[in-house]
Amino acid sequence: MIVPPERILLTGGSGRLGSELRRLLGGIIAPDEDVLDITSPQSIEVAIKRHRPDVIVHAAAYTDVRGAETDRRQCWTVNVDGTRNMVAAAMACSAAIVHISTDYVFDGATGGYKEDDPLGPPLNYYALTKLVAESIVRLARRHLVIRTSFRDRQWPHPKAFTDVFTSQDYVDIIAPDIALAIQHCREIPYDTLHIATERKSAYELASRRRSDVRPASKKDAGVLLPDDVSLDVSRWRALKRQWTTK
Repeated sequence: MIVPPERILLTGGSGRLGSELRRLLGGIIAPDEDVLDITSPQSIEVAIKRHRPDVIVHAAAYTDVRGAETDRRQCWTVNVDGTRNMVAAAMACSAAIVHISTDYVFDGATGGYKEDDPLGPPLNYYALTKLVAESIVRLARRHLVIRTSFRDRQWPHPKAFTDVFTSQDYVDIIAPDIALAIQHCREIPYDTLHIATERKSAYELASRRRSDVRPASKKDAGVLLPDDVSLDVSRWRALKRQWTTK
């Protein structure tokens, strides 16, 4: 377990990534959603005054890509309004903010995206809200946007797409790298970082932990999905090598 030198406040502590970060980062402050509601400025103000964080890790998000198409109000409220509230809180208490974003901010036409490549256009409503959230985070004086993509520890579906390419991986593989980045966030000389693994199809990823998974096509997804949102992670690999070889 890593014990960070600063007070870190985590949103989304009960989620897939948040649960892993709580296990990996000793002493991290992760109030329950009923205590820290990112859609309530009053709730946030109380939590900030109580915990006085040096760093806010904003991992809370609406992540149901298909559901976002019909539940647009809730998706916008959480991903955009909630992010705006957390950025305002970070600025008010002079905390740095680490924002967990997504590979879906790219349109997926080419893959191999670098941190400074042009964003959008968003292919679905979830992607739109995360794209807007990133622009809000960049208003904070001290910010780091981490673009990533992860799954549960086990593939949850009987099928997986052969025609969707990604750098996504399982959360227990991705979370230690994100925890390491959080630990060293003051040392990172960039405002954007891609943390993921190698390019693969969703079916290839699913097959690693579910032997009975069946191939499928994204045309059956019920929502528009990108072809290839794989990320260039060379920037992260260089930083990680620098820290782990000391």
